[in-house]
Amino acid sequence: MNSSLYPNPLLTRLRRNRKNASVRALVSETTLSASDLVYPIFLMEGNNTEEPIHSMPGVSRKTVDLFLQELKEIRDLGIRAIAPFPVVPENKKDSKATASYDPNGLIPQCIRQIKADFPEILIMTDIALDPFNSDGHDGIVSPTGEILNDQTVDVLCQMALCHAKAGADFVCPSDMMDGRVGAIRMALDQEEYTSTSIMAYSAKYASAFYGPFRDALHSAPKAGDKKTYQMDPANRLEALREVESDIAEGADIVMVKPAGPYLDIISEVHSRFPIPVAAYQVSGEYSMIVSAAQNGFIDRSSTILESLMGIKRAGASLIWTYFAKEAAMLLNNKGNQ
Repeated sequence: MNSSLYPNPLLTRLRRNRKNASVRALVSETTLSASDLVYPIFLMEGNNTEEPIHSMPGVSRKTVDLFLQELKEIRDLGIRAIAPFPVVPENKKDSKATASYDPNGLIPQCIRQIKADFPEILIMTDIALDPFNSDGHDGIVSPTGEILNDQTVDVLCQMALCHAKAGADFVCPSDMMDGRVGAIRMALDQEEYTSTSIMAYSAKYASAFYGPFRDALHSAPKAGDKKTYQMDPANRLEALREVESDIAEGADIVMVKPAGPYLDIISEVHSRFPIPVAAYQVSGEYSMIVSAAQNGFIDRSSTILESLMGIKRAGASLIWTYFAKEAAMLLNNKGNQ
């Protein structure tokens, strides 16, 4: 050793724990697996039909029969949970979102069919009015344009009960109305659905990253925006208050959405509260990675896994991602090497 460069013996060499793949695997602090992933899927009415979503390359709207064919592959990859989102025809939407709690609607039918064929798959259903609301908002809109909190919560309770009766494992209120978690918990318990879990979108930000999702469901607001109920991206402490409130009202899991731009929130929620934290890698995050990879700017596979590992490292117990199938394939291949 050149004593002029190293006047004292270098006892600590952190690179020794990075010297080869086997050592790196032994000391890895965070593990990502297919069982950490939730697969969101866009479903539409009809049969044997699939429509590509232009703003989300590689993602499609599908009829339930085609999705059922895909479910065996999903299960065999080790993915244990799915999140179905409905594409609702305009003629079934109204200002009260009454189709949201129709027991013969697309989502309840889908739940029953999946549970009949794949009872081991966990079904996590979105509880919000925007796909069913002719106004395109997560809540009922007053004549003056106000989003009516308490009237909306009444409908959300009916929707949650509808999904629970069909067999949903988790109902996931994503609306950001005040008091909805407690009201849904009470409604479920009164009807003896005490085992139906609630995953609350507790810190859901009014984000520009949702654009492709609204394109996929044709669910953008007809007027105004969602800033009176979704959170201001500038706020951190408010997110902690929202999470604390939802836990007190009976949430079993809390969610931060989006994931990538809000890793600090995921980390702080994980550190402060003894409850599993979910994170949603949203449509805009997906589309940015796909578009950059298509242009040759980044390596797609490596970026997918790195983005998910970052979310997991921040403290997420489970990750909703449109990359779920692809990531599971990559992880399985990596594990078999």
